[in-house]
Amino acid sequence: MTKMMTAAAALAAGMLLAAAPATAQLAPADSSQILANAAAGEKAMADAALQIWKFAEVGYQETQSSALLQARLKAAGFAVTPGVAGEPTAFVASFRNGAGPVIGVLAEFDALPGLSQAAAPTRQPLGGPAGHGCGHNLFGAASSYAAIAVKEWMVKNNVKGEIRVYGTPAEEGGSGKVYMVREGLFRDVDTVLHWHPGNANSAAQGPSMANISGKFRFHGISAHAAGNPDKGRSALDGVEAMDAMVNMMREHIPDRTRIHYVITNGGKAPNVVPDEAEVYYYVRHTDPKVVQAVWEWVKQAASGAAMGTQTKVDVEVTGGVYSLLPNAALMKVMDRSLRGAGTITWTPEELAFGQKIQQTFANGGAGAPALASVGEVQPAVLVDDAMGGSTDVADVSWVVPTVGLSTATFVPGSAGHSWQNVAAAGSSIGIKGAALATKTLALAAADLFRSPDAIAAAKQEFAAKRGASFQYKALLGDRQPPLDYRKTAGE
Repeated sequence: MTKMMTAAAALAAGMLLAAAPATAQLAPADSSQILANAAAGEKAMADAALQIWKFAEVGYQETQSSALLQARLKAAGFAVTPGVAGEPTAFVASFRNGAGPVIGVLAEFDALPGLSQAAAPTRQPLGGPAGHGCGHNLFGAASSYAAIAVKEWMVKNNVKGEIRVYGTPAEEGGSGKVYMVREGLFRDVDTVLHWHPGNANSAAQGPSMANISGKFRFHGISAHAAGNPDKGRSALDGVEAMDAMVNMMREHIPDRTRIHYVITNGGKAPNVVPDEAEVYYYVRHTDPKVVQAVWEWVKQAASGAAMGTQTKVDVEVTGGVYSLLPNAALMKVMDRSLRGAGTITWTPEELAFGQKIQQTFANGGAGAPALASVGEVQPAVLVDDAMGGSTDVADVSWVVPTVGLSTATFVPGSAGHSWQNVAAAGSSIGIKGAALATKTLALAAADLFRSPDAIAAAKQEFAAKRGASFQYKALLGDRQPPLDYRKTAGE
């Protein structure tokens, strides 16, 4: 998942486009009720987040995690539709109170393979297959309880409209939201809110990197590598020839394009000519059109490699996402909501935890800011360069005005998708960041329910940026959700 760029980083990079004023919008009585509702649900939110942290289920396998959030939302009065868009762990939960704006909130809950870790500041694997190295246990729980806080406020004040939670599986490489977008599940939504665990409290907005990912499988002929090599045709030769040609491409593709690959199957024994081999590729750029063009070139390299090695190759597109389409009008709403939600303060025990985590970094934590320095809110900025990584939230942002935020749930300096993040996401540090996200999302949703002009401004900006001729078409084509993609990807 992409991370929000901090305001300081954006300013240092010279990418500041606009600042968002934090003018108060929501009436004090509404704000007080929302914050009280969120505070009342904080213990239950924390319990849900820590249970999902323990489940640590990878994409499309999040049976327990999804069921827990569905049950909590249903108990709170939401109508829940499970298994949407052909994804068994996806769901939509809705509370509707008459005609009015439809505000969506995204909730993720998938873990990453290979990152089992205790909630401890030193490396202590728990022996499980996965861990929440991106903090999606916090993401799903906070989003759900933000929606619950808004629902209670709507009931008490007879606020018209609909608050809707989208339980979205498999963000980590599975493109789960893309299938939901393709299914038209966001067609009637006015705005969508989301958040992501991070190292700072910020409503900064900017693009992510679009990507297409896929597996290239080469098929050859097996033979004894010493006795009868002439009778064999090496599928691994096909993979290696493809990789060599793709690496030559790097000099001639648009700047800032990223290509990554890993050989997921290179044969089983060196004395057998491999008849099957597989390589797994990602292509990224902020412009989806560049991604598509480079991907076609990669496919041509695969075909040439197969021809040159007298093997055959087929390709399976496993994922594809757009780049995030930022919205300055919604950024202003999110920023003032974040500032209205308060700040994070850390206990001496949490500060000590953070220091021990930083000591495990490759450089011993040199140059990393102390945990105590990241509790305040960063200035909101709109940046024009990619903030790193890719996310299927981007596809949502091209069909409905969308805005996100980041809160401080990780120890500053921690690498994304690391055991250090797993430890923080299962600790009180992560819970405090999630609690701030709950309050912020709830305030932002309430603000939008009370501010039809803000929704109108967001839609106007969205239409101008997207262009009148834009028609959404999923980069992954018409394939069905790859419910077993973790196995076929070799992860």
